[in-house]
Amino acid sequence: METIRFDELELNPKILRGIKDMGFEEATPIQAQGIPAVLSGRDVIGQAQTGTGKTAAFGIPVLESVDASSHKTQVIILSPTRELAIQVADEIRKLAKYMHGVKVLPVYGGQDISRQIAGLRGVQIIVGTPGRVMDHMRRRTIKLDLVNMVVLDEADEMLNMGFREDMELILGQIPGEHQTALFSATMPKPILEITDRF
Repeated sequence: METIRFDELELNPKILRGIKDMGFEEATPIQAQGIPAVLSGRDVIGQAQTGTGKTAAFGIPVLESVDASSHKTQVIILSPTRELAIQVADEIRKLAKYMHGVKVLPVYGGQDISRQIAGLRGVQIIVGTPGRVMDHMRRRTIKLDLVNMVVLDEADEMLNMGFREDMELILGQIPGEHQTALFSATMPKPILEITDRF
């Protein structure tokens, strides 16, 4: 497959500046295939190992879809661990460096929930572990009415950690029309069942 440069993908110039600052020029295979697929607005299933650049494969289209002038939650990204949630949020922030008004927040267990609730104001992109996202949904501190995209990152890891029920509950509670993207290194049967349902 021939290599594709980021500047060939018709991206927002502000995002391209962020990509350039991070030192990226050529897209990895998951990025070259994933970015246009996610940008198209269709549901996407991506099989990708850790370290193949998949965060940018969904992070770039996520940023393309966000309305910075609206201070409501528009994207929820589910991550298996606190470390990964922080890492994904950091990378998306770097990509969004030149996009004024775009806020990204990682939410995870073990962190004071009242501080998290205060931090959630005006955040368009939430990256969180399933348990903590569920917690906020119960408290109505994460509002789902304007969420138009959900990303499951490392879905097989979330499954291994016992988050299947939380994942399904979260996916089942998003009210409006929305796009779902799932990334997983392996595709075990329960993941395929989730992809069939959602």
